Amino acid sequence: MVHVLKNSWALLLGMLLLMIGNGLQGSLLGVRGAAAGFSAGTMSIVMAGYFAGFLLASRTVPGMIRRVGHVRVFAALGSFVSAVLILFPAVQDPIAWTLGRLVLGFCFCGVYVTAESWLNNAADNETRGQTLSAYMIVQMAGIIVSQALLVIPDVSGFLLFVIPSVLVSISFAPILLSISPTPAFESSKPMTLRELYGVSPLGMVGMFLLGGVFAAQFGMAAVYATEVGLKLTQISIFVASFYVGALVLQYPLGWVSDRVDRRWLIMLVAACGAGAAVLATVSGGSFAVLVAAAFVIGGCSNPLYSLLIAYTNDFLNHEDMASASAGLLFVNGLGAIAGPLIIGWVMERAGPQGFFLLIFTLLALVSLYALYRMTQRAAPSVEDTGAYAPVMPSSTPVALEVAQEYFIDQQEEDEADAQ
Repeated sequence: MVHVLKNSWALLLGMLLLMIGNGLQGSLLGVRGAAAGFSAGTMSIVMAGYFAGFLLASRTVPGMIRRVGHVRVFAALGSFVSAVLILFPAVQDPIAWTLGRLVLGFCFCGVYVTAESWLNNAADNETRGQTLSAYMIVQMAGIIVSQALLVIPDVSGFLLFVIPSVLVSISFAPILLSISPTPAFESSKPMTLRELYGVSPLGMVGMFLLGGVFAAQFGMAAVYATEVGLKLTQISIFVASFYVGALVLQYPLGWVSDRVDRRWLIMLVAACGAGAAVLATVSGGSFAVLVAAAFVIGGCSNPLYSLLIAYTNDFLNHEDMASASAGLLFVNGLGAIAGPLIIGWVMERAGPQGFFLLIFTLLALVSLYALYRMTQRAAPSVEDTGAYAPVMPSSTPVALEVAQEYFIDQQEEDEADAQ
């Protein structure tokens, strides 16, 4: 890990600053939307814009990079991010905010793609796993730290939008000033949905449902917290708890997944997350219970993303893994777009508790479908399964392909040791 930090500290620092800026703007809009009188349904459309832009960029940015290069794409999209963040408080209109979130989703995805490709280029077979772990920790830490900034007094109404804009602008310096020659960029064509379902029905269905859960955490958690009357300090703790849980439980669950039938683990982890959502729904608004529930939901749902990728890989040849990961990313993106829209609709009809009701429904469906799939196909033996690689639900195609390369490296090492 020391070697990874020595070689990639500038990239990781830049990504940390980017994640702080991104995490702050998501929660801040949820709070400011309520203050401006926007309903949960309106804010759900605003929040869905980010995921639509992110999905669009995951399909189009690779072509942009091949045409004009990493540096130009990175600088151009980063400039748009800074500009949009400043415009949010100046134009408090839901249509303008939705368009702004669409642009942010597109630009952040593009920025992540270029930075992750540099990070992948700096890694080799011996350090790829550590690099992937360091990157995931930086992502989580950035979002957690960003929630602490939410409580900074903002008398003018602009300061908290200026801070992420400045952080994003500063993040370019360590990345662009330390980058060696730009790497070659290739992206994989995703599998068709029919092909992906044929390989792993659980992987495809689970990733779609998880897209909705992740969008709820990243897009609607602050909206929910505002509607139930939490104070700013409580909102920041509540939202951060989702990501603290993910950071704490990611590696223990990964360790277990390499030693058991992954479908059992997927079923149990999803059921635990669903149970936590039920607890939050019936808690009567207890802040301590809400924080504990958020910790468990985040700690269950985020590792499920990596678990489903690893489970799908167990049925793939090495040469098909990259295209399958691109397909899974696309399916997850569709779920992420639908998630806020459905949650907003449910919250307008069932009240704020519709937030946890939908999370319960989605995770319960994942658990039940995993149980059903265990009756339809035999699991591969534990000895034949590949390694678990930690990946965030906010990952781009590049990060997923890094994870797949790590998976293949580990599998080849295991095969060599067995001979």
